[in-house]
Amino acid sequence: MKPGSVAIAIMAAGKGTRLLSKHPKVLQEVGGKALLAHVIAAARQVVAPEHIYVIVGHEAERVRAAVEDTGVEFVLQAEQRGTGHAIMVAQPALLPYETVLVLSGDVPLIHPETMTELLRFHRAKRAAMTILTAEPRDPGAYGRVIRRKGDDVSAIVEHKALTARQTGVREINSGIYAFAARPLFAHLGKLGTDNAHREFYLTDIAAILVKAGEKVVARKAADPSEVLGANTRMELASLDAWLRARKCSQLMQNGVAIYRPDTCVIDAAVEVAADTIIEPYVQLLGNTRVGPDCRLRSYSVISDSTLGAGVTVRPGCVLEEARVADNAVIGPYSHLRPGSDIGEGAHVGNFVETKKTRLGKGSKANHLSYLGDAQIGADVNVGAGTITCNYDGVKKQTTVIEDGAFIGSDTVLVAPVKVGRGSYVGAASCITEDIEADALALGRARQVTKPGWAREKRAAQQKAQGAKPRRS
Repeated sequence: MKPGSVAIAIMAAGKGTRLLSKHPKVLQEVGGKALLAHVIAAARQVVAPEHIYVIVGHEAERVRAAVEDTGVEFVLQAEQRGTGHAIMVAQPALLPYETVLVLSGDVPLIHPETMTELLRFHRAKRAAMTILTAEPRDPGAYGRVIRRKGDDVSAIVEHKALTARQTGVREINSGIYAFAARPLFAHLGKLGTDNAHREFYLTDIAAILVKAGEKVVARKAADPSEVLGANTRMELASLDAWLRARKCSQLMQNGVAIYRPDTCVIDAAVEVAADTIIEPYVQLLGNTRVGPDCRLRSYSVISDSTLGAGVTVRPGCVLEEARVADNAVIGPYSHLRPGSDIGEGAHVGNFVETKKTRLGKGSKANHLSYLGDAQIGADVNVGAGTITCNYDGVKKQTTVIEDGAFIGSDTVLVAPVKVGRGSYVGAASCITEDIEADALALGRARQVTKPGWAREKRAAQQKAQGAKPRRS
């Protein structure tokens, strides 16, 4: 056992039956990521990921796959027999440590500073067990912490087992504990299953340690909301709202203008630089990064995208895994699909869709176009209604439009095809062959006009109708 060593065990094996979901409880999302991901992110600010042990059980492989990129370790609780049983299963991994901090995988608001303070308090008191507690407005169905005197605790009592006298106790058990590993594992085997669910409850270890003469203490969290879990859909919604409100507050404190923060959906991992303006009803999701001096107008949804400085996103745009360089203008009602790379000062306008397309510096595609699998150079004008036909029925093909080219309205570019530097394509052309630099290309049939044809056509139709026998 290394003196001063700390391991963090995260309970993540439960089903969360009250959520009425087929998905693991800890993978339910709030603030744009899984409950468990929030807890791991906070824990990683306290210890290195190799000292974090996530105890998985229900749908263990799904849970593992969802967070394995964090670098944490996993312990399998194949049979879920309660929180005490989870620590029993994890005992071999936790034995080498001096201190074990136990967290719940469904308590996403916990702060790393709170964990650090809990560990400091635990060591200062030389306790065998330290319980993080809180006093929310409504203690609800949480278990209560029964103190003897001062910081000393006599037991944790589950809500259903409270006596009439104990129901007045408002201090709840958060399910977050610091343990001295030696006394914990010396007495863990004394846990029993004499309860309605026939499970091993870790809460029972408090009374066992007290009876053995060990020191059990409590430390109250400064903010009760930190320890709130998610057992119902309403609680999930409350946690999500709390996280998003906190995110907006942080951004505004850092110089971002958010006109109606209560209407915006901004995920926890999003980064926005100062002097950017976010209008009402904007969604910033995933790992989106927004530079300074941007303006994001209402009803736009931006996911996993990177925006440079001074970018304007007009109303109603959808951006997914896209990159937008400085001073570009997007929208209104543009759709940038994955792989879109919009150059400095470029414009993508009304009802334009791009996919795996690079639009060069100063280029414009302002109206009603689809640009897929295209490499478009600088200072290119893409006329209204232009389409790059990128799919030949078997695989995607690339369209190349070099610098300074002018593409007339309603042009169809059938890939693979290349439009040379500085060339022009006449409106309504269908281009199937490469165009050399500085050329003019026309790919349409010659117009034929027949004078009087429409008049003669109408006369013939009227005569045919008049010749029909009338019905009686």
